[in-house]
Amino acid sequence: MTYLPTLKQLKYLISVVEHKHFGHAAKACHVSQSTLSAGIAELEHNLGVILIERDQKGVKLLPIGEEISRRAQDIMTASQDLVESAFAAQAPFTTELKLGVIPTVAPFILPPILDKVRKMHPDFKIYIREEMSQPLTDALLNGQLDLLLLALPFPAENVHTMHLFDDDFLLAVHQQHRLSDYLQVTIPEVINEDLLLLEDGHCIRDHALDACALNSDELSVPYQATSLNTAIQMVANKMGITFLPQMAIAANLAHGLAVNTIPFKDNRISRSIGLMWRQNTPRAQEFRALGEIIASIMN
Repeated sequence: MTYLPTLKQLKYLISVVEHKHFGHAAKACHVSQSTLSAGIAELEHNLGVILIERDQKGVKLLPIGEEISRRAQDIMTASQDLVESAFAAQAPFTTELKLGVIPTVAPFILPPILDKVRKMHPDFKIYIREEMSQPLTDALLNGQLDLLLLALPFPAENVHTMHLFDDDFLLAVHQQHRLSDYLQVTIPEVINEDLLLLEDGHCIRDHALDACALNSDELSVPYQATSLNTAIQMVANKMGITFLPQMAIAANLAHGLAVNTIPFKDNRISRSIGLMWRQNTPRAQEFRALGEIIASIMN
């Protein structure tokens, strides 16, 4: 007699693979470690293979365990899509949404977006996860998130994207900097300056350099910031200059600081802000409608 794995057993396996620790995996699943261990053991018994080796050093996933865990993730994502299909049959904006947003966007535009969406759809529950683009994309593809609000393009397979608006970059300099009185600046005027960039992992770093057709190897980058707030504080302390998105300026990120922001002269330098969702989600129509709401706020 063939025994099919349960979704709960697959969930336990995925959690162990993610956390590489039975105790941490059990905590993430809100069960005791003994319950999780028993679930994994039963899964291995029913499949007739050992998936995970356990020793004092921790957890080692065997090759067959890697394959089974990948398939388990596909099954869990498909199960989530099945549930969403049932919700999609109802009126849009009546269920919950797990939304991922990058840090260089979230604090600046989420407040007006959430305010308008709540007024239009008071029963619509939105849960926010703020993180950098790669972990957000991973969470989207494995079903932990439903939708992403991020800067495009960002490489990912089996997804749809929707452009919402362009967010211009301006140059932020200290008020005593030689460029501070300029009404406009050009890219060549920036090249020899100490440029403050966000650390690797923040897509705004690459988008800003790409928009300006610059290579970081050709620039003087004495410091790397962990956030736009840190970068602008460094500018205020005469540590260099930086690119600042228009949405951050509109949200008064530089308010009260000895910092001037200057537009670029020769061409419009900007990043594309948009939505990303799984290709096979049944909620695509709902996500497009939400995108139109966001675009109407920002344009």
